[in-house]
Amino acid sequence: MLTTICFDADDTLWHNERFFRLTQEHFASLLRDHASSDHLAERLLEAEKRNIGHYGFGIKGFMLSMIETALEVTENRVPGSVIAEIIAAGQDMLGHPIELLPGVQETVTALAGEFTLLLVTKGDLLDQERKLAQSGLGELFDGVEIVSEKSPTVYRSIFSRHGTTPTQALMAGNSLKSDVNPVIEAGGWGVYVPHGLTWELEAAEPPEGHPRFRQIENLSELPELVREICHNI
Repeated sequence: MLTTICFDADDTLWHNERFFRLTQEHFASLLRDHASSDHLAERLLEAEKRNIGHYGFGIKGFMLSMIETALEVTENRVPGSVIAEIIAAGQDMLGHPIELLPGVQETVTALAGEFTLLLVTKGDLLDQERKLAQSGLGELFDGVEIVSEKSPTVYRSIFSRHGTTPTQALMAGNSLKSDVNPVIEAGGWGVYVPHGLTWELEAAEPPEGHPRFRQIENLSELPELVREICHNI
């Protein structure tokens, strides 16, 4: 039987990617005299790929990648005022209020009484803690795991720490690469909840046909899906 339900945070419980997109549009406007928006987006994505190993996931790494990209496309001639604007944009992102996605509060509350609930998210520790505190969901979770990467090994370790096995655990999230495929590989259930806006570095192919893969349109469908899985196990 399922005993543990895990949730991703960003773009599964609350909006996140749209703030990155808005900031990237502002970034493109700041550097429109030096590069087209498409070219700038390509260079920024390349910088983010290079820098994940140094800065990890989250707003701070994104901000540093924007500064690096600005230096590259201007051949180190970017005005100090532009660097200041980039820093200010990152600080605005770090202070942005949390907005829950539809059905999240009801879904998490409904499952909290029956299952062990874990929040499993990547990103900056302080920022993720801030968002969870502002969300009002913190008391509903039995554990919070903020990790640098989501891999089968990481998931197995998380399940073990919380006294369960992969076969008794389900992970719901908007990223096939991080929330679904590695959990299934670890032996658990992966539930894909598409968001609509997905960071390019989180793109992956769905494990179509796998017996422990499910897809729902929004999180409010999860309690019924969990009941169905428990009934059929």
